[in-house]
Amino acid sequence: MMHSKASDYQFVMDNVCCWKGNRRLFQHVSHTLTGGELVQLEGHNGSGKTSLLRILAGLSVPEEGDVLWQRQSIYQQPDAYRRIMLYIGHKTGLKDVLTAYENLAFYQRAEAAQAQPGDIDAALERIGLKGYEDRPVSQLSAGQQRRVVLARLFLSRAVVWLLDEPFTAIDKQGVANLIALFRQHCDQGGIVLFTSHQHAADSGIRKITLHQQAESATQAQGAGA
Repeated sequence: MMHSKASDYQFVMDNVCCWKGNRRLFQHVSHTLTGGELVQLEGHNGSGKTSLLRILAGLSVPEEGDVLWQRQSIYQQPDAYRRIMLYIGHKTGLKDVLTAYENLAFYQRAEAAQAQPGDIDAALERIGLKGYEDRPVSQLSAGQQRRVVLARLFLSRAVVWLLDEPFTAIDKQGVANLIALFRQHCDQGGIVLFTSHQHAADSGIRKITLHQQAESATQAQGAGA
């Protein structure tokens, strides 16, 4: 899918703060992403990478701050935002009793994506699963299951891709292929934000680091007293 000019898109984290239970994960997170940017979200375990990604996907609401798409809060335009955003979490979410093909067809129907004949077969081939179309997901390895989920990227019409640990169970060549796909999407004006425990050495990838700011509610109240 060809997107508008890169400068047309603006995705903003505005002073976002997140708590998990009575523990603050992060605060004052403010960044602006524009069309064409490939961004890796870094941070130690427990720093809140997954929590921030879920906030950016509109699946959670920040305790403070806002997330803006095209200068409007994503929480004020949830349906419109979901149409331009694809979120893939670290869990596959696949239905074990369905085949690889059937799982992707299910996602397409759920997202109301317009499919052309052969699109799903082509996506599975591009992700390295040619010949596995009719194999039940329960019979696939962890890496193969992850590839089925990531095949959605080839079918998506979304502008913003939010990906939590997309390289999990993927071999070195598979990682290189995914980064190439991310670049292609960004070259068309899209935005890709992904988390990974692996440090992407590519100099063309912007890095955003979440620093661990764990603080209990009691500590926060004491500091403000």
